[in-house]
Amino acid sequence: MRNLRNKVNLIGNLGVDPKVTEMPGGRKMAKFTLATNDIYRNAQGEKVVDTQWHNIVTWGNNAAFAEKYLKKGMEVTVEGRLTHREYEDKNGEKRYFTDVVVDNILILRGNRQQTAVEA
Repeated sequence: MRNLRNKVNLIGNLGVDPKVTEMPGGRKMAKFTLATNDIYRNAQGEKVVDTQWHNIVTWGNNAAFAEKYLKKGMEVTVEGRLTHREYEDKNGEKRYFTDVVVDNILILRGNRQQTAVEA
């Protein structure tokens, strides 16, 4: 049960191609955004699509996988954990971000699925 305390599973579409950075030690880091949609009908019976954007970060083999296979618009499922960070901008204002640090990525394409090697 310990592994369930901070666990996130999302299915959505990539908002951008992954941006991959190679760190000084040679380890890769990939960042991209993922859009998830909640579709419902409002009180007037109109269909409403509520899109949420998530910042995704992944490392190592998953970053190499993202660099090679992931493209803007693809539907994927990711599994990871939430992390929070903050920084002070040039005006002295504190800015807060929530990232999903991903351990597993799965591309969804009908019956064909391709998985990344676990980091």
